[in-house]
Amino acid sequence: MIYMPKKRKKFLNSDSADKKNTSLDKTKLPAHVAIIMDGNGRWAQKKLLNRVKGHARGVETVRNIVETSREIGISYLTLYAFSTENWQRPKAEIAALMRILKKFLKSELNRMQENNIRLNTIGQTERLPPDVKNTLQKTITATQNNDGMLLTLALSYGARTEITQAMRAIAQKAYERTIDPGSLSDSQMTDLISEHLYTSKIPDPELLIRTSGEMRISNFLLWQIAYSELYITPTLWPDFSENEYLKILTQFQHRERRFGKV
Repeated sequence: MIYMPKKRKKFLNSDSADKKNTSLDKTKLPAHVAIIMDGNGRWAQKKLLNRVKGHARGVETVRNIVETSREIGISYLTLYAFSTENWQRPKAEIAALMRILKKFLKSELNRMQENNIRLNTIGQTERLPPDVKNTLQKTITATQNNDGMLLTLALSYGARTEITQAMRAIAQKAYERTIDPGSLSDSQMTDLISEHLYTSKIPDPELLIRTSGEMRISNFLLWQIAYSELYITPTLWPDFSENEYLKILTQFQHRERRFGKV
């Protein structure tokens, strides 16, 4: 089945010529797409706006990409929303980001319910402000029976911390003699590590997209993206459109994924 973007109200401007050339085979979609949403601050600075305005505009892109992903049939969408390193930003910006997150969780609950989207989170969410953490948990609970798409927000997330915690848990089990790592094959050990990550019940991403043109992974899903296809776009996140997203997915469908084989 070939997918063409349907006519609906846009949050972002898109090029009509691009729309005509965008088609997607819905039978060959990646099950799991992960996105590093980067460039909100630079988008605002380019327009001589406060950085917070960029984050607020970025929420509109989130809404658009989540809606498009659900519409075309993506099963898992993971968005890098706030890293452990982001806690080092100015307190005023962090406070604004937390307000935006709380507002997003409240405003999008009905949309998630209507579109059968289940919300999930990974990261050190215990570090979030109590009111944000409470709203997050309420939204997760309210959507827990939805099974159309799993939307995962990486919040206060860092892959090295995730792997460190997994190793610590495995070491504790080895100390308690409930497991014997020495008796496990490499594949069994790989599975054991995966089972102790935040994403234990989620398949690894087949496609990782990063906006803003930065050529780095930024401590995101380091274990899980071992065999992911990577796509870096110079587009800043607030300008990332449905059409560009569909083009990237179409390009993914034309890549050969050999996993080391001929």
